[in-house]
Amino acid sequence: MSDKNKSEINFLVELDENRIPEKLFWTAKDGGIELEESKAIMLSVWDSKAKESMRIDLWTKDMPVDEMKIFFHQTLVAMSDTFHRATGDEKMSATMKDFCEYFAEKLELTK
Repeated sequence: MSDKNKSEINFLVELDENRIPEKLFWTAKDGGIELEESKAIMLSVWDSKAKESMRIDLWTKDMPVDEMKIFFHQTLVAMSDTFHRATGDEKMSATMKDFCEYFAEKLELTK
């Protein structure tokens, strides 16, 4: 594959002496992002040989809990959208959206 058909996304994690993330940065040069700071990262990778997902979940020690709840909610909503685009399964996508509404309601994220 030639270089023009490649794209990189990189994560830089600054750790404290106990190896707990203090700062997270990500770069996606094709998207115009260079060392953008973040408080949390959730990454899933599919291993087709083992038929399982591998995950990296990181957050900085100063990530506020209220923001983590919003982050989870928005991630769940995005997953339901992605599920619909990937599978075309409208019924399950709607069920997932219903759960997202329930999740937001129980965490009092909606006003």
